[in-house]
Amino acid sequence: MTKKIEKIELKKVQPFIKWAGGKRGLLSQILPLIPKDFNNYFEPFIGGGALFFELYSLGLLKDKKIYLFDINTELINTYDMVKNNPIALINELETFKEKHSKEFYYEVRAWDREEGFLERGALLRATRFIYLNKTCFNGLYRVNKKNQYNVPIGNYKNPNICDRETICKASEALQNAIIMNTSYKDVLKYASKDDFVYFDPPYYPLEGSPSFTSYSEYDFLDKQQKELFNVFSELDKKDSFVTHSNSDTKFIEELYRSFTINKIKANRFINSKSSDRGKISEILVRNTK
Repeated sequence: MTKKIEKIELKKVQPFIKWAGGKRGLLSQILPLIPKDFNNYFEPFIGGGALFFELYSLGLLKDKKIYLFDINTELINTYDMVKNNPIALINELETFKEKHSKEFYYEVRAWDREEGFLERGALLRATRFIYLNKTCFNGLYRVNKKNQYNVPIGNYKNPNICDRETICKASEALQNAIIMNTSYKDVLKYASKDDFVYFDPPYYPLEGSPSFTSYSEYDFLDKQQKELFNVFSELDKKDSFVTHSNSDTKFIEELYRSFTINKIKANRFINSKSSDRGKISEILVRNTK
């Protein structure tokens, strides 16, 4: 029997998943540095979507075209389900919540090792994605070279597996968004003068620290960062507003030396060692117009 979901009233829309490098804790530093008057909005590495949801909540995306991209097929499938089928997704998450155990976690995690994984359907795959995100170690999304999810279970007493209020509000925010499972490079096909493009790619690794560059089966290191720089530069030539978050490293600073670089302080929450969590410097690159 389908459950009825009453209309939820929240002041702000929040991300419905955790994400390594998520920007919820940095919004107060990022918002003063981005344009307030722009045409369409593009976020080609959507991840958890913290900036998108914040801009929506502030009314800054009203009557604008919104493009949300990511190369991560399972992530984009989940966004599609949140947008188009939130009630069915909530019902499935309630079922997963009832079944949650260590054994069930590893059973569900192993689905992508099966030949018929895609045949399970978009709804179950989206349910799996959120379930694993809410119950895995530190909310981390990581896959191996075969694109198989490999994060162990987390130690949570009561994980918030089915956050129906957040999902309903996120669904509302996504109604006018164009969601695409594609490369960030495709932004060049759509963005033009006075559009705002925000890049939040896998960060260039800090020296001596683990990286989160393999959130899909694709690495994102020196070559890929240089390719992103070329896209950033092309958008600048189009007179788009372009902003890019990345790690505070000599490599990134040297790469973007011709643009405006601001340093911001971030809390690093997702790390395998609690002793390595804390304040860390990041950079925000802008083509100041």
